[in-house]
Amino acid sequence: MKKGKKTSHSVRYITRSAAIAVIYASLAYVSAPLQLFFFQFRLSEAMCILPIFMPEAIPGLFIGCIIANYLSGAVVFDIIFGSIATLIGALGAYALRRLPDKLMWMTTLPTVLANAFIVPFVIMYAYGSPESYLFLAVTVAVGEIVTASLLGSLFYYRFKDILSRLSQ
Repeated sequence: MKKGKKTSHSVRYITRSAAIAVIYASLAYVSAPLQLFFFQFRLSEAMCILPIFMPEAIPGLFIGCIIANYLSGAVVFDIIFGSIATLIGALGAYALRRLPDKLMWMTTLPTVLANAFIVPFVIMYAYGSPESYLFLAVTVAVGEIVTASLLGSLFYYRFKDILSRLSQ
């Protein structure tokens, strides 16, 4: 009987992870026109808060980012390292999941920091941008603060409210 429960749990884990990957990739695709100048507002980054609620969001976000970057025509260097930045952010959010509710916005910081550190290198070396690393780090961080931190925090409180209603 235990084996059946484990299989059921594995199927649920994989299904949720796949659903998160598809939603992430879809939101990234829809928000592609929001990439203004060097500011990137990828709405799917708001989902980087999900590892707080479910660990299956970690591979889902990583795979979703790979799919989004591939479908957007990104170069291999961007697909790999941009997706690693998302993975680092998801792992960081999961690691900080036990923070008090009023500090939950801090779980978005690993996403902001990973992207602000890694993505400028990608833009400079994969796409040959002449902009300085510092300039690119600031513009990427601004986009991540808006999408991952602000929208992610709003998403967190809404998602938490929905989950509490479902459990009643």
